[in-house]
Amino acid sequence: MLDKSYLKPPLQLLRLSREEVSDSEQLTMCVPHLIEFSKVGALSLGYLTVAQNSQLPFTIERVYWTYFTPDEVLRGHHAHHDLEQIIFAVSGRIVFTLEDVEGHQQTFELSRPNIGLYVPRMFWRTIRFSHNAVLLCLASKEYDEQDYIRDYNSFKTLK
Repeated sequence: MLDKSYLKPPLQLLRLSREEVSDSEQLTMCVPHLIEFSKVGALSLGYLTVAQNSQLPFTIERVYWTYFTPDEVLRGHHAHHDLEQIIFAVSGRIVFTLEDVEGHQQTFELSRPNIGLYVPRMFWRTIRFSHNAVLLCLASKEYDEQDYIRDYNSFKTLK
């Protein structure tokens, strides 16, 4: 019999519709946080993790991944007006430093492929990769250069 436990919702986010969520869940969607997705498998066979739109705080419009990033390179250096993301380190280690417009910073380390980092809109990010890291991103919007905030000083004026 096929084990479908991987179809269960992630632990922290249970509903998609913003109209259906409580005030505390709305707050959760405004702050960066880690989401643990269920996994199925065994060490002897490997593991599978599934992310479905019905389990996410947004509908996936774009998926991209980065790889072969030299570990001495610091990436990111931008924010988004409207884009939301869930980001995974499917291989290696990735460290995100996120900053809101008020200057509050949080650092998150991703190193397990079933743990995603929810990044809401309007968070400046810098990203450091281990040499073998692969970043997978689920994004709420298709690419739009107008959504990017690439100047840090401009970002800080958006309070």
